Amino acid sequence: MAIALLSLVGTLLAFYLLAASLGWTPPPPCGSGECATVQSSEYATIGPVPVPAIGVAGYLALLVLALLGLGEGLAGSRAVALLIFAGALLGVLFSAYLTYLEAVVIGAWCRYCVASAIVMAAIFGCAWPESRRLRGARSAEAR
Repeated sequence: MAIALLSLVGTLLAFYLLAASLGWTPPPPCGSGECATVQSSEYATIGPVPVPAIGVAGYLALLVLALLGLGEGLAGSRAVALLIFAGALLGVLFSAYLTYLEAVVIGAWCRYCVASAIVMAAIFGCAWPESRRLRGARSAEAR
């Protein structure tokens, strides 16, 4: 349930950044940060794809998987647990890379990007116990 809730928050946050990057909304107010600098940098897109669009897709995938895992039929599914863990791992690694770019390469911080990285780290933290359960199930099968 926690992963589903955090994924929903991440989806909304990433969609807000996507809407701003596409000009659908005014630029986000950033207060003490430098969101405009980050969002107008060369690292704001990967090819033609805005980075927030990747965030929306990743968070939505985690949300769907988390909701599937809450259903009766797939509640104990190792496949769903594995996909959630793998998605959370990819998400936290990508977030770490983006945070590195902000800190070292761009030299500016976007508070919404940092918030997204924190949400993804929390999702990974919630998914971590599943990795232990998956390893335990695998070693039990080997016996």
